[in-house]
Amino acid sequence: MLDHLIERPFLSTAVAVAALFVVYLMRLNQLLLCTPDEIQKLTPTRWTKALLTETYRKLEAHPITTKGYAERIPPKLERRYLVTGGSGLVGGYIVLQLLERGQTPESIRIVDFRVPNRADMLHGPAANVDFVQTDISSAEATDKAFSKAWDASVAHLPLTVFHTAAVIVPSDRSRLVHGFCEAVNIRGTQHVVDAARRAGADVLVSTTSASISIRPVELWVPPWRMWSKQWPRHYWQVLDEKDFFEPLRRHEQFYANYPASKAAAERIVCSANSKGLRTGCIRPANGVYGNPTDNTVGGALAKDIFPTWTSHIVQSFVHGINVAIAHLDFEAILAFPEAASSPQAGRPFVITDPNPPISYHDLHFLIQTLATTPFRVLPLQPIIMVLVSYPIEWFSLALAKFPFLRRVVPELTGEVKHLKPAIFSICTHLVASNKVASSPISSGGLGYTGVLTTLEGMAQEVVEWNRDHRRHAAGAKKRYQTSVSLADEIASAVAAVKSVAGG
Repeated sequence: MLDHLIERPFLSTAVAVAALFVVYLMRLNQLLLCTPDEIQKLTPTRWTKALLTETYRKLEAHPITTKGYAERIPPKLERRYLVTGGSGLVGGYIVLQLLERGQTPESIRIVDFRVPNRADMLHGPAANVDFVQTDISSAEATDKAFSKAWDASVAHLPLTVFHTAAVIVPSDRSRLVHGFCEAVNIRGTQHVVDAARRAGADVLVSTTSASISIRPVELWVPPWRMWSKQWPRHYWQVLDEKDFFEPLRRHEQFYANYPASKAAAERIVCSANSKGLRTGCIRPANGVYGNPTDNTVGGALAKDIFPTWTSHIVQSFVHGINVAIAHLDFEAILAFPEAASSPQAGRPFVITDPNPPISYHDLHFLIQTLATTPFRVLPLQPIIMVLVSYPIEWFSLALAKFPFLRRVVPELTGEVKHLKPAIFSICTHLVASNKVASSPISSGGLGYTGVLTTLEGMAQEVVEWNRDHRRHAAGAKKRYQTSVSLADEIASAVAAVKSVAGG
């Protein structure tokens, strides 16, 4: 064999290059499975079975409810409220907190693409809140929802708009497929701002995303760097608001179309700040959870076998309750005309749970320990997933660039369609800071403090999951619609309308 290779120099060179490439891939895989010391120091302890069991028992006996943290909700204001995306995770908690503090159902309107289907919104006062089904990518539909007449008992009150509606597509990064995020997240936000002005709103607080500050991870480390254990560039990042005070980055400097669109939307909202319409934005940390419809906890609970390469990854998470509280904290500051010139107005604030970041191992161990439904982690090698992600992206872009191919080649469906290179930038170590938002109002902060920790919030979600599944068919798991699957549904609906219209 060796003589054969010597006699064929080109073949021997190819074999040597291939062997070196395999060694390079193995070393890169090792790096991608490690946690840098800087990150490890931020989360030195792991959740134990005893801690999880104790927390679960406490929450099972005394579940977290809006009544239980009512003292933390900012006091009632004599206003009326329009909540775009009010059927969703953050918007739904805003509605529930408004009701808990004494706002009447007549003073709240949900504007959303889908009707509320969260269990905690289908009974009590929440079930009586007005709902207007709306596609905010349409200026006409948005105006119609905002201009609908209010109940006479509240029609005279000043109007606050909480804009939480968005589509989340975390895996697409090409401008070729940017249209969907642009239509809903950018143009939709402009429609909301315009409609809010015409409806006479004087406060608008929008939900953006801490993922705006994430830089694309440069996975392919030069060989001469990797042996000295130099991580891929941006392999760990701090999520803060510093980028907002710099020029808006170019599209390719965001990890995907979604954060690029949210950054543009954030600038639209913040630049609209004036005495007549005081505005600001809340950036939830990467990984919002708090209901079985979320992607972070609910998405994992829904699987019997959970394939992942991220168990060692450390990230900050934030419960929807905490995000909603931050919106109401912001509104309390902006409720007065003079707030237009305050340091809080016209800017974003990052929000996370009031505790150090955790690892995905903690989350997976929590589910394995507490959930009554089956759950098992299937470890994957990250480099294999990286290599597979590129052909999936190329195939998807080919179908987008040459639509006629869809007649002969089926589109990818399910979760595999989201396995693209961009996804690895949000599957790395991401640590958020509450430092600015938690500063006193007198110092330019929101005075924000979280209601519950990540441990409490995630354990509470499993309590609710187990309770729901005790009433469900034996051995079967309930199906919930996550924000990513909702985005897929909306995209399909838009595509169908275009097809009928011949667009």
